[in-house]
Amino acid sequence: MIILRNISLRRGPRTLLENVEVTIAPGQHMALTGANGCGKSTLFAALLGELGLDAGEIEGLDNMRLAAMAQEVESSEMPALDFVISGDPIVAPLRQALRDAEQREDFAVAADLHQKMDAENGYEIERKASKLLLGLGFDENDGQRTVRSFSGGWRVRLGLARALMTPSDLLLLDEPTNHLDLDTTLWLQQWLAAYPGTLLLISHDRDFIDATCDQVLHLEHRKLTAYRGNYSAFERQRAERLAQQQASYEKQQRRIAEIDDFVRRFRAKATKAKQAQSRLKELSRMQEIAPAHVDSPFSFRFPTPGRASDPILALDKAALGYAGRTVLENVSLTLRPGSRIGLLGRNGAGKSTLLKSLLGELPLLAGERIEGAHCRVGYFDQHQLEALDLDASAQLQLQRLRPEAREQDILDFLGGFGFRGEAATESVAPFSGGEKTRLALAMVVWQQPNLLVMDEPTNHLDMDMRYALTLALQGFEGAMVLVTHDRHLLRNTVDELLLVDDGKVSAYGDDVQAYERWVLGRESAAPKPAAGGQGNRREERQAAARQRDALRPLKKQIRDIETAMAKADAALAALEQQLADAGLYESGRKDELDQLLKDQGRLRRESESLDESWLSLQTELEALEESLAAG
Repeated sequence: MIILRNISLRRGPRTLLENVEVTIAPGQHMALTGANGCGKSTLFAALLGELGLDAGEIEGLDNMRLAAMAQEVESSEMPALDFVISGDPIVAPLRQALRDAEQREDFAVAADLHQKMDAENGYEIERKASKLLLGLGFDENDGQRTVRSFSGGWRVRLGLARALMTPSDLLLLDEPTNHLDLDTTLWLQQWLAAYPGTLLLISHDRDFIDATCDQVLHLEHRKLTAYRGNYSAFERQRAERLAQQQASYEKQQRRIAEIDDFVRRFRAKATKAKQAQSRLKELSRMQEIAPAHVDSPFSFRFPTPGRASDPILALDKAALGYAGRTVLENVSLTLRPGSRIGLLGRNGAGKSTLLKSLLGELPLLAGERIEGAHCRVGYFDQHQLEALDLDASAQLQLQRLRPEAREQDILDFLGGFGFRGEAATESVAPFSGGEKTRLALAMVVWQQPNLLVMDEPTNHLDMDMRYALTLALQGFEGAMVLVTHDRHLLRNTVDELLLVDDGKVSAYGDDVQAYERWVLGRESAAPKPAAGGQGNRREERQAAARQRDALRPLKKQIRDIETAMAKADAALAALEQQLADAGLYESGRKDELDQLLKDQGRLRRESESLDESWLSLQTELEALEESLAAG
């Protein structure tokens, strides 16, 4: 049991935690959430003994084995495998001592060390370390490479592997998914779900928290509040609490109305593909959680893109890769105004190669790249942070991009990204990783692109900023290509998924949840091998016929509702066009106006009822399909 008794923490003049009391039970998996800079990492430092408390005490850490993820891994000539193994404070020294004894041919000492290694099950350590490296996306031969040879992001992965290797009763992980792709995030999610000790996790990835944690500690206004359940449960509870505050009610309603409008516009063009169905359900959930973010300091929109050709950009029968090595073959991809594409695929499959080829940074090995007139690309990846001018202010860096812009317009725009007062007008050098990411995103939006290419835009962003980015991307009217390990962002912003795998780029016909199951190796999502023999084929045909019969009534109901939805939407659009007539509001037409407003209310209620029925039947259909597939 870990008990925080009346603790207070300060950093310089700022009080981050004040008279906080929290109890953490053994084996509990808790997510520590809150805005960037509120004190989450400072609390971790106090738990690790790296920072003294200003008041209070922490009980229960004596004799507890702690493991923590290093945010920076120093360059060294140590092989990666040895670095990961060094996380075990018992076996790693034995292993090194045994190496030294055998090298100097001191066989008596070596024999004793062999016994100790055997007692500690030390001969399994290399296999365990290799398994961790593979799970975190390293290649089989990477274990022999030196730590120095890896880039910063991959060194962070090494630090994570070392923390997972360390035997622990309490595991502290600070933003472990920041440098991971989706496939590796899913592997880590599965590993942590099975972790038997106490887990304290700082993360802004709601799906990751949902899958790994059973309680949320929210740091806000210098206090820690415990919420039972995962992040989704926390959002609902916080939304209910904020909804009771009258001052925020109107803002909540405006936010909900924005999402509702997007749902209506999206549904009008949605296909029956599972991704579209999944998208509509996610948007419906966003209406429920909107009040939980009503006090967010972030709010911004992408400007209307303006003129754009159709297509904006295309690849035709292209071979992508590098001199002497083809990564992707026969790629044909057309980006039109309104295209919203999410890329799936394991690390190293070629997603970054595809993005660089789209941008023209990587010449094609074969085929053609066709860039339409008026193509304005807004590109974001983590390297944009390195390109920031640290000596200049956020305001100046936007002014350089559009010299004609008024100073007040720039400051108003930066305010939507949380940069107000001195944060907008002074040097960005002291900015945190999250603040630099926000500025880099602001610079992309400021350039008014009609094509967005975004590679992991949510790294270092807190929940409120991720939510604001989701809303902004929903309203973006240009084309978009997105790579992200944030499944919530993916589900709520893209209309189609492409799978980059085995040297090809192909349409992925299912949704994000199905991809998760496939990555985690669940049998229900894996491709079924073809059965041999005439008898087996006959049985398969009969089973398929039975499945079609079982699904037919539900599918008919869904088609009927979709027809009714289209009619209701058309009627509502025609009525709202009538209501736009200014003459209707003259005193002599009051009765006509009253009747139209009544009809508008009736049609909206009918539309909402049809929406609910459609979503309910889609959920029922998917459940039945999964049941039949499993049976």
